[in-house]
Amino acid sequence: MAERIEAEYGAEQIQVLDGLEHIRKRPGMYISSTDAKGLHHLVHEVVDNSIDEALAGYCTHIEVCINADGSCTVQDNGRGIPVDIHPKEGVSTLEVVFTKVNAGGKFGGDSGYKVSSGLHGVGVKAVNALSEWLEAEVYQNGNVYKQVYNRGVAQRPVAVVGTTELTGTKVTFLPDPDIFETTLFVYDTLKGRLRELAYLNKGLRISLEDKRLGQEQSDSFCYEGGIRSFVEELNKSREELLFPAPVYFEEQEDDTVCEVAIQYNESYNEVIYSYANNVNTRDGGTHVEGLKMALTKVINDAGRKLNVLKENDKLSGEDVREGITAVVSVKLINAQFESQTKDKLNNSHIRGFVNKCVTEHMSTFLEENPSVAKELVLRCITAQKARDAARNARELTRRKGVLGSTTLPGKLADCSDRRSELCEIYIVEGDSAGGTAKQGRDRRFQAILPLRGKILNVEKVRLNRVLENEEIKSMITAFGCGILDDFDESKLRYDRIISMTDADVDGAHIRILLYTFLFRYMRPLIEHGHVYAAKPPLYKASFKGHDDYLYSEEEKIEYANNNPGKVEYQRYKGLGEMSKEQLWDTTMNPETRTLIRVTMQDAAEADQMFSMLMGENPEMRRKFIEENAALVKDLDI
Repeated sequence: MAERIEAEYGAEQIQVLDGLEHIRKRPGMYISSTDAKGLHHLVHEVVDNSIDEALAGYCTHIEVCINADGSCTVQDNGRGIPVDIHPKEGVSTLEVVFTKVNAGGKFGGDSGYKVSSGLHGVGVKAVNALSEWLEAEVYQNGNVYKQVYNRGVAQRPVAVVGTTELTGTKVTFLPDPDIFETTLFVYDTLKGRLRELAYLNKGLRISLEDKRLGQEQSDSFCYEGGIRSFVEELNKSREELLFPAPVYFEEQEDDTVCEVAIQYNESYNEVIYSYANNVNTRDGGTHVEGLKMALTKVINDAGRKLNVLKENDKLSGEDVREGITAVVSVKLINAQFESQTKDKLNNSHIRGFVNKCVTEHMSTFLEENPSVAKELVLRCITAQKARDAARNARELTRRKGVLGSTTLPGKLADCSDRRSELCEIYIVEGDSAGGTAKQGRDRRFQAILPLRGKILNVEKVRLNRVLENEEIKSMITAFGCGILDDFDESKLRYDRIISMTDADVDGAHIRILLYTFLFRYMRPLIEHGHVYAAKPPLYKASFKGHDDYLYSEEEKIEYANNNPGKVEYQRYKGLGEMSKEQLWDTTMNPETRTLIRVTMQDAAEADQMFSMLMGENPEMRRKFIEENAALVKDLDI
């Protein structure tokens, strides 16, 4: 029985927080976290309001700026938030929008918006509550209206501060350092989401500028082709395309819009991105189900019409989607999501609507292009045969214990603790480094798995070849969570999977091969923050009898400047050159080491990068190296 707490418990002990106080007290309920992800979510909330103006047909340009003082400005040329006195609240509607939780223009068919990404009326209120200060300006009726807030509290009534011919809203805010772990915006993080929004809203221009000293840069995105341009960008690193331009169509039924773009390439991967009201539905939903059902039926029907498939033969959904790159975007009233994170769309009528649209347009395309249709069906038949071989390989490896047994690989030096949330596994390069790591580790929670040479490049082969690779089979068994459809994160044996390779070109190549495998076959490990890279030192510096470890060329230069005199440097070419004590002190001790978490903030860009660097197109790889060679640091020559 729990220990009884001796304290008063009555009406006086029940706290009632108003909306903004509750947001500040429990920010994670509104923006998911107070780390970098939550910080950037503030910008997304303000931009989403401007996007809703674009969806309503009133906004053509959105400007986002990271200001020199670290604040962020979002400005659009929409109608501007209403500023007249709200009949119920008795203050300016602008103040209501920024301070009253559950107040907004998105609650019902006769509201200011038919389609929007958010319906809960919290968005900009959360931004306001979690900012040290926020300034809202509205350009409307020839006037500039302004109101200033400190930590969500209006400092004075809305006032006219000037005249203008513009229309729209401008919001500038500085995130509150008392709330967030970091208040530094990352340009590339914002860039990825804004570019995505430009693809999803064809013709809308979205600009981004960074005015911080030494970080000045800018980008502007506008795609008249919309998601068709998105698919072309995703496939630009592919050498062989089944048809040169994506199949694209847009259909509207009542207040629901469906947009789809599809193109096939030579890869063995299935890439489908889905959106509902501009929200990235990472776990799919009814719109994706409709797309998949239609593709399976249409391609099977085409195969029978062309006499490539016999009457009783049938291609599966996996067979017809091998090599596909597709984007499906729907816009609808009252979007229903499976959870607050909006990762999966649940509106049932969308399944049938998307199914009908895809069936009609893909059937027409294949009938008008019989040679393309035949080649596509033949590819799907080849995929089916390879999938059967892969299925047999999976069953064989499962019987041998790779996918289902608790028998661990012999080269694995496991840890003694069985609580996965406390354990970590180091993937190391070769037996030499593996031996040192095994001697230097903390056996209670650190496991070591040495790999022999470079693992298979999974980007270029099908699953049956992947499962034949001994090093990959060892990782699958050691991790314990399975792959692809068999993946179960609850069975993961280690909370942290750490690649610990030499600080040279070969080490970097091994890391990217490992990340390619995890990205294609165990993607949730990256998405949920389980994958890390260790950062071993490049040098040991000895000066006046004292040793220091340096992790970059910059640190070496700074060390030399701070220690005039004779310094002896030892360049570590490999982890095997270190003693077990050195490896523990520099790379494995949780109190002194540096781990770099591998993240996937922009899945589309990550997918494209893996295809470019690890795929079959050498020309794209050469171009990338030429354009980025000047950025390379710590290259062994």
